[in-house]
Amino acid sequence: MRDAGLRGEDGISREYGEAMKILVTGGLGFIGSTFVRLLLTERPTWTITNLDAMTYAGNPANLADVAGDSRYHFVHGDIADATAVRTSTSGGVDAIVNFAAETHVDRSILDPEAFLRTDILGVHTLLEAVREQGIARYVQVSTDEVYGDVASGESVETDALRPRSPYSASKAGGDLQVLAYATTFGVPALITRGSNTYGPRQYPEKLIPLFVTNLIDDQPVPVYGDGLQIRDWLHAEDHARGILHVLEHGHVGEIYNIGGGNPRTNLEITQTLIDACGRSMETHVTHVKDRPGHDRRYAISSRKAADLGWEPRIPFADGLAATVQWYQQNEAWWRPLKSGEFRDYYHRQYANR
Repeated sequence: MRDAGLRGEDGISREYGEAMKILVTGGLGFIGSTFVRLLLTERPTWTITNLDAMTYAGNPANLADVAGDSRYHFVHGDIADATAVRTSTSGGVDAIVNFAAETHVDRSILDPEAFLRTDILGVHTLLEAVREQGIARYVQVSTDEVYGDVASGESVETDALRPRSPYSASKAGGDLQVLAYATTFGVPALITRGSNTYGPRQYPEKLIPLFVTNLIDDQPVPVYGDGLQIRDWLHAEDHARGILHVLEHGHVGEIYNIGGGNPRTNLEITQTLIDACGRSMETHVTHVKDRPGHDRRYAISSRKAADLGWEPRIPFADGLAATVQWYQQNEAWWRPLKSGEFRDYYHRQYANR
C-alpha cells in the first residue's frame, strides 16, 4: 500500500496530509464541480484528478475557470471502464471520491439501463481499483432517496433501504457493494447520503433550475400532482463541505447522512420561486400527472455527521435567493443546455402529462 495521507479510522493523518492526491469522479457535474472548487480553494496543497464521462450533465463550463490550474487535471472517461480508471490513478492517489452517477429519477424511468451501468457497474470498477491498488480511502456519494418514502420521523444510517425508483434502486445497489467490499475485502470505504441539493450550476432538469429558467422565459412550470411532496433542501456548498468532512474525519465502513434541515413541499418551493421571478401561481403553474412511484416525503437525521463536527452553514432563504439570482445573471451558462438533447427529454417527459 502507498504511504498515503488518509489513514485508519480517524481520517487524515495530518503528518501526511499536506500534499494529498485525490481522484474525483463526476467532477464536471453539479455537486462534483462544487467539491473540486472547494478543494482548490481550501486545500491548496492538494492535487485533483477529475474523471468524467461528459454525459449530458457533465458540463465543462462548470470548471472552465480552473482548467488552467496546475493542481487540477482532467481525464475524459467512464468509471465503468477499468482502463479509464487505471489511467486516472496511474500516478497514485490517496483517495477516491465518487460523484459519478446517473441522478435524475425521471430519466431513470425513461431509461433504467443507463443507471445500472454507472451507479452499479461503475461503483464496482472503482472499488476494484481501490482494492487492487491499496488506495487509502474511498467515499461513495449517495442519496437520501435510498431510504424510500418516509411517512414520519427521520431516516438514520442503520435503517433498511427501500428504494422505489430505478434511480434510487441503482444507488442503493452501489451502496450495498461499498459495504460488502468494506466487510469482505477490508476496502477503506465510507458513504455519504445527501438530501435534495440546490445551488448554482445545476443542470436544468431538476426542480429549482428548471422552474427558475422557465420563469425567466415567462414559461409555465410543471408541478407533479398536488405538489405536496416534501423534500429537505441542502445547498451545494454545504453538501460539498459535508463530503470533505467525512473524507477527512469519517470512520471507515460508516455511513453519514448529510441533510440541510430545510423541509419544504414542492408547492412551497414553487411559490418562493414564482415570487422571486415576479410571476404568479395562477398563470405560471401547470399541474401535471404525478410521477410513477413518486415518494411523498424524504427526511434524514444528520446527527451522526453533526457529532463528527459538520453542520450546514447557509440559511435556506439566503441560499435560495442567491441561487435564483445566479440563474438570472448567468443565462449564457444555462441557455445552451436547454436546447437539443434537453428539448427532446422535456418533450418526452411532459408532452403527454
